[in-house]
Amino acid sequence: MTAPVIGVIQIVGSFGAAVDQNQPDRFGPDAFAIVLLLIGPVALAFRHRWPVVAVAVTVVVTDLYLGLGYVYGPIFLSLILVVFLAIRDGHRVATWAWVGAGFVGLVGSFVWSPRISEEMGPLHFLLVAGWIGLLLTVSEIARIRRERMAERERAAAEEEERRASDERLNLAQELHDVLAHNISLMNVQASVALHLLDEQPDGVRPALAAIKDASRESLRELRTALDLLQGGQAPRSPAPRLADLDGLVAAVRASGLDVRFRNTGVPPPLSGAVEQAAYRIVQEALTNVTRHARARAASVSIGYEEGVDIEVIDDGVGGSPVPGRGITGMRRRAEALGGRLEAGPAPGGGFRVVAHLPGDHR
Repeated sequence: MTAPVIGVIQIVGSFGAAVDQNQPDRFGPDAFAIVLLLIGPVALAFRHRWPVVAVAVTVVVTDLYLGLGYVYGPIFLSLILVVFLAIRDGHRVATWAWVGAGFVGLVGSFVWSPRISEEMGPLHFLLVAGWIGLLLTVSEIARIRRERMAERERAAAEEEERRASDERLNLAQELHDVLAHNISLMNVQASVALHLLDEQPDGVRPALAAIKDASRESLRELRTALDLLQGGQAPRSPAPRLADLDGLVAAVRASGLDVRFRNTGVPPPLSGAVEQAAYRIVQEALTNVTRHARARAASVSIGYEEGVDIEVIDDGVGGSPVPGRGITGMRRRAEALGGRLEAGPAPGGGFRVVAHLPGDHR
């Protein structure tokens, strides 16, 4: 309801009240009364900018209109709306104070006016106080409901932002694992190709083929990441699983590292998240071997006891005492599923990564 509509209702209603109501002790609307009837709607029109001022102005003109003896009518419409909206929007203390002051002013004007002092008795004042209390109560209920809705919307927005942040973090981790692994293999294969180029030219072809496959995989993962970031499209290929470890080990073995792979036990039903995390942990562990360990051999063991048990050991020089991004990423993957991961020097030399992923995340 707009301010001009309220102004028209108050003026027309007040003239109608002067005709229809039996109020011999009250004046009909004159020019000054019309001004008072219009001030409330004008104040209501500016309530967004000055809400407390709008309440104060409306309370004062309402008291003045009634105190001067003008006929009863819809003068209260502006007051009801401006008080309700101010409290609903959170300006409750100042609004309560002005409404209380307005009630005191109204009582004072009726008590001290010799002409209209007989109109209002204690029962009438109590009735007015009841209506004011009802207005304030309804306004407070509306304020509480609005604040709760705003809180729910804020919590939903925060949850959506957290979920989007987690998805970006997971995507970044996936890209790190895949690209680091493939680039490491390409680097190793390129070194092999350069070494064999003059002495054994026939051995260069497998190295170049491995580089081609690794680069194709890297480009595919990058396209998938861009699709997800730009349009939220589904990945073009399924997420890696434990069954894909044979291919992973074969690719690393082709780079010149002697990798022994042992898969013992019967895998229980596992969620895709657990299988993907297990694959990525093995992939990152082998990537670290090829990049940092200067190892000749490594072993990968997969077992199943209340989940997935992973162990990757190499015979290299060991890793840094300060965990890098690879180890941090592996540990984050395990802990996100309620598992654990340990990485450090192996008892007999080299480096060892041990992880356990629970199997109940279906």
